[in-house]
Amino acid sequence: MKGIVIAAGPCKRLRPLTDDLPKCMLKIKGKSIIQNTIELFRNNGITDISVIRGYKKEKINFPGINYFENADFWNNNILHSLMCARPKIEEATKNEEDVVITYSDILYEDSVVKKLLESRKPIASIVDTDWQEYYKGRTDHPIGEAENVILDEKNRVLKIGKHIFTDGTPKDMQGEFIGLWKFTPEGARTFLKHFDRLNSTLKMTDPYQNTKEWQKSYITDIFQEMVDKKEEIYAVRIQKGWMEFDTVQDFKRIGGEIQEGRKI
Repeated sequence: MKGIVIAAGPCKRLRPLTDDLPKCMLKIKGKSIIQNTIELFRNNGITDISVIRGYKKEKINFPGINYFENADFWNNNILHSLMCARPKIEEATKNEEDVVITYSDILYEDSVVKKLLESRKPIASIVDTDWQEYYKGRTDHPIGEAENVILDEKNRVLKIGKHIFTDGTPKDMQGEFIGLWKFTPEGARTFLKHFDRLNSTLKMTDPYQNTKEWQKSYITDIFQEMVDKKEEIYAVRIQKGWMEFDTVQDFKRIGGEIQEGRKI
């Protein structure tokens, strides 16, 4: 099984903490966020791990890891950053292996990874259905910026992304996509097919889904595109067990609470 960590972005909202470090290298209880991810992956049998580096790439240097470089990290976003590791996704499809992919600014428990690995859906994404409490006090990352999800009765994604509230409020959202998902070989082939279709027709500066430019797209943008094209993306539901570090406020408040013994 393969794992990919997307860790190229500069994360301006974490400055000055990230003036000299990628955000994934910030430490919680003496261990960097990405180190926690690597250890969880390995503990769950994900031993072929790749990291996509960009901003301050020399600071991310762990033994036994494959590295891919996103040289255009100032201009692109998560989706196009992921495609820097396309050779690993293609290798997984060739070898009939699953691929687990994650954002690099989230901290999660072992149980979250285990639950994801249990799913045999072609595309399975972790969705927290007890998500709104995390946004209390997050004035620098308000609830409107959550990557929310609406599901059907079979846990299939109907809507996913930022700013998709049907009536302007988040109360009808069933969960938040945390930035952790898995492709089976079938799911990876489907994903690559849609990416190639879009990439062959769109210019990098063309608007796309909820973003002003195709090159700035999020994973949730292409997931919504795929859902609109009748592809099935499934949610693996959790209730808490993870945290996101996107701003200085997040790091100081949540990181401090973890230091004092709070569970994720």
